[in-house]
Amino acid sequence: MHAPVRIWLEVAHHPAFRVGGWAFVRRNDGEVSGTAGGERRIDPERTALAALAAALRDLPPGASVDLHASSSQLLAIPARISAAEAGQDPPAENLDLWAQVATALRGLDVRMSPAEVAPHSGSAFAAAWADFACDRAKDKGAFTAAIPRSNLAKAGI
Repeated sequence: MHAPVRIWLEVAHHPAFRVGGWAFVRRNDGEVSGTAGGERRIDPERTALAALAAALRDLPPGASVDLHASSSQLLAIPARISAAEAGQDPPAENLDLWAQVATALRGLDVRMSPAEVAPHSGSAFAAAWADFACDRAKDKGAFTAAIPRSNLAKAGI
């Protein structure tokens, strides 16, 4: 049996500029990878949904995933999906991303847990990249890019 895929996922949002960024670091079978992205004219909910959709993308069906995040908005997404499926408080906006995330969560065994952004942790590394992505999106617009391997070596995971 394979060890679970571990993901550290963080988001950043600047309300005054309406810009958001996200980043994740993934450890899968000893391999470490990461991606960061961001967008202008985006609300916090859409930022969180885009981050989670990106973090769960490209995982094999049925994979076991341990996802760590400090964002309460990220951690609340599975419960909101369950409530919406039960007919309680369905989302009214960002329906495209809600559908992507719901589909991804149904196909994977995901355990989400709160993370502390402690120095030299995977969460701190992802948070720094999420802040960087937010700044980059403010200047350059929407983007998604792999985190360089030389930087991932410093991720602390």
